[in-house]
Amino acid sequence: MPEIVITEFMDEAAIHASFAGRDVFYDPKLVDDPVRLAASLREARALIVRNRTQVRGALLESAVRLEVVGRLGVGLDNIDVRACEARGIAVYPATGANDLSVAEYVITAALMLLRRAWFATARVAAGEWPRTELMGRELAGKRLGLVGYGAIARVTGRMARDLGMSVGAYDPLLPADHSAWAGTMRQALPELLSSSDVVSLHVPLTDATRNMIDEAAIAAMKRGAILINAARGGVVDETALCAGLRSGQLGGAALDVFAREPVDAASGAPFAGLPNLILTPHIAGVTEESNVRVSAVTAEAVARHLGA
Repeated sequence: MPEIVITEFMDEAAIHASFAGRDVFYDPKLVDDPVRLAASLREARALIVRNRTQVRGALLESAVRLEVVGRLGVGLDNIDVRACEARGIAVYPATGANDLSVAEYVITAALMLLRRAWFATARVAAGEWPRTELMGRELAGKRLGLVGYGAIARVTGRMARDLGMSVGAYDPLLPADHSAWAGTMRQALPELLSSSDVVSLHVPLTDATRNMIDEAAIAAMKRGAILINAARGGVVDETALCAGLRSGQLGGAALDVFAREPVDAASGAPFAGLPNLILTPHIAGVTEESNVRVSAVTAEAVARHLGA
């Protein structure tokens, strides 16, 4: 039976570098095969996952020898951290390893949605020439509002300032005298929503943040504002979002995360027919480069914990 089980995709060079001589079972298809996954965990001391593997309930019960969980990313909402703590199981997220990738995703989405012309490929290829209709907006001079002001949001804000944006942020957990506020206006959420041209979400999914961007929050935003969620599904009320896009209250939106993942035909139906919407499959933090960094950080943490 394997000592280390890896259930989702990972840079294989990191596996070889950190786990040489150890019994490793690496199968990215395990996440979709709970019976085989449970069987593989009977003797495992370490488990490495991304965001789809639910480390809780029956899975934890089947892993009777588990000592450490490595998370190929930073969010921990797919891991029952309290249950792990109760059993003495260490949990290591790859903090900082994909900050740049998410920040680039947010800035790219904002540029595309403000400019709008990038969505005209099919029409131009068909012989249309909608220049006036596709006259978009510049990023420079606009205001970026960051809901949550942790590490990824700070990198995003720095990039935005470099492109000529002003930046505000809402984060009630970050002290007012923290050095991170330099160059960023500290705002209450209503003030941020009403003053921002682009709103980007950077909060975990908790009872306090679930559906925090609902019909009322969208109505409070500037008309034509852009909303980007590369944080966690469930933070945005997707029905309200679609209504805001259809009414023009929102000028555009980009969703990388969803209340239900993967999106299926039923949960994805409300998004149909919205030309000012970008949907991506929870990929904002995953680039070729960040995959190498995230995999190395996670593998090294797990290897250190297991020891010789």
